[in-house]
Amino acid sequence: MLVQRRVRSWRLLLPLAAITWALVHASGVHATVAGVLLGFAVPVLRSPKSGGPDAGPGLAEHFEHRFRPLSAGVAVPVFAFLSAGVTLGGVDGLMSAFRDPVVLGIVVGLIVGKPIGIMTATWLMARFTHADLDENLSWVDMLGLSMLAGIGFTVSLLIGELAFGMGDDAHVKVAVLAGSVTAALLATVVLRLRNRAYRRIHEIETADLDQDGVLDVYETDRPETAGS
Repeated sequence: MLVQRRVRSWRLLLPLAAITWALVHASGVHATVAGVLLGFAVPVLRSPKSGGPDAGPGLAEHFEHRFRPLSAGVAVPVFAFLSAGVTLGGVDGLMSAFRDPVVLGIVVGLIVGKPIGIMTATWLMARFTHADLDENLSWVDMLGLSMLAGIGFTVSLLIGELAFGMGDDAHVKVAVLAGSVTAALLATVVLRLRNRAYRRIHEIETADLDQDGVLDVYETDRPETAGS
């Protein structure tokens, strides 16, 4: 009813969604059914009363954009982490894992190998083909993006399980987690620094445009200019 009345407040909708999920789960039905039903309740296109499809994005796109940080940043990683069955074994278990050459190889592969591969492939494409790096990007930006590629989870864990067998991949899981977290942190540092640089450029360009606009208005309003 709230969605049909185009209520967009997450303070009302998210608690109702959580209650629906809990009740469906308690009923014995798989809780993912609750998510599917809630999704069906949200219209994708605007109704004719709201201007139709040409009036802008529908509620589904609005909610997807609004709830994506919570879904992609919290719900999915927590679900994947709990489903992976990672056993850390405390401090002693971590120390033992990082003495394993396999663990070190995986960590170095995610943190160093991925950026080297992506940067090399990108440079070769820009050097020997007609493809060029976008003029608004620099190679430092590409470095930050390539570091993000070191974040591996579900596929990396699956490959580790296939390579070492179920039950013998505990150290692999620790390595994938450690490498992914480190890659994310390093990429965050690089991209945050680049974001500050781009923000300063944007502020300077905006200030220049504003100044030019003021000068144009001043020149237009001058008596001799108006008379001529």
